[in-house]
Amino acid sequence: MTKAATSVARKRIAGLLDEGSFLEIGGFVTARSTDFNMGAAAEPTDGVVTGYGTIGGSLVYVYSQDAAVLGGSIGEMHAAKICRIYELAMKMGAPVIGLIDCAGLRLQEATDALHGFGNIYRCQCDASGVVPQIAAVFGSCGGGMALVSSLADFTFMEEKARLFVNAPNTLEGNTAEKCDTAGAVYQSGQAGSADVGTEAEIYEKIRTLVAILPANNEEDGPLEECQDDLNRLCPEIASCGGDSLMMLRSVSDGGFVFEVKEKYHPEMVTAFIRLDGMTVGAVANRSAVYDGEGKKAVSYEKKLTTGGCGKASRFIRFCDAFEIPLLTFTEVTGFLAVKEEEAGIATAAASLTSAFAGATVPKVNVITGEAGGSAYLCMNSKALGADLVYAWPEASVTVMEPQAAARIMYAREIDGAQDKAATLKEAADRYAKMQGSAQAAARRGYVDHIIAPESTRKYLAGAFNMLYTKREDDAPVKKHSAV
Repeated sequence: MTKAATSVARKRIAGLLDEGSFLEIGGFVTARSTDFNMGAAAEPTDGVVTGYGTIGGSLVYVYSQDAAVLGGSIGEMHAAKICRIYELAMKMGAPVIGLIDCAGLRLQEATDALHGFGNIYRCQCDASGVVPQIAAVFGSCGGGMALVSSLADFTFMEEKARLFVNAPNTLEGNTAEKCDTAGAVYQSGQAGSADVGTEAEIYEKIRTLVAILPANNEEDGPLEECQDDLNRLCPEIASCGGDSLMMLRSVSDGGFVFEVKEKYHPEMVTAFIRLDGMTVGAVANRSAVYDGEGKKAVSYEKKLTTGGCGKASRFIRFCDAFEIPLLTFTEVTGFLAVKEEEAGIATAAASLTSAFAGATVPKVNVITGEAGGSAYLCMNSKALGADLVYAWPEASVTVMEPQAAARIMYAREIDGAQDKAATLKEAADRYAKMQGSAQAAARRGYVDHIIAPESTRKYLAGAFNMLYTKREDDAPVKKHSAV
């Protein structure tokens, strides 16, 4: 049996796909270049196993790089095999899954390899928004290969894998021991490039994605029979205390939640849930995390951040491209006020605003707490085109926090009072009741209905069922948004 026949690359494919379903394409391809005595190193597959198979009976195309053949480096024919898989996937309308273990560009093939890299990028860009792309990094993914993983819609990373554009030791003043920028902890938490797991966990996550996502942008998403009562009350949801991930589990069919980029800016949750058997994309502000014992483990400010906005923007655009409805849980009072944020928050928030405003899929917003100022507007507000906006009774919709507004509007009254604190509180309460409550927003039509927290699932299921056939044909004629 040849080395290629027993390679880790093939074992990975076998571990991911339905048993016995994989059929190889291009198994006899070898490198064409003979420079630097490359002819002697030529082997079948040229460092990547490509083909198609099924996951849960659904067609998928897959490539798996073989580090045992020239380090899994990308040469001319290696790249051509990957591009061939993309061409077939586009014709058939099926997802592409890349199992990455690559030493980077094959230097011996020089510009032929470089051009091959560019062809892969082009194929990925062409496929973006047409078929789902999933990447899983199991070994090295460095240099230009890092773009391949980032051009995918979903990227996973094995705990010991390496992902980088520039290796840690090439960064001035840095070493891997000081800050391992190529490691899983950095790439998942700081860079937001991947979700991390064991090999088995990654396979399971990929299988779940294939099961819940449409195969292409012209297919309806998969519907499964809902075994959960659509009118089920969620009495526990009001006590989630800002942990929107717990809220999503409460309203989703059977508690199903598939979180995306969970370690990156966790104050903004992006996840898929199920409602009446339908896949729904959820974007939610988060101010707290509770542990298994119900104790608050982490707190976050109720603010939009640069990273959180960017994370949400890309997720929204994916959902819109594949006709996946969008749900938001909104509780945000402004933008995080620190110097580091100021350099990028306006651009990132503008991108989030553009993503929501441009999305034509069904959009439903639930205001669960404080909703303030421009930050609230960015979060799928009625002004940006939300189809339905619900609010819990104690929620608020304000231009700014009531005390700050009262200080401006009632400055003379407060300054002239003997008890300034009491006067400020009275003025703030008056402002909140007249202009800041959910009821005030509902009177003006900015909130469609005030709902009891425990009834949230019932209202959401009804809303998305009603919006299932939504069509928007009155958008301005343009190529695409420039933001």
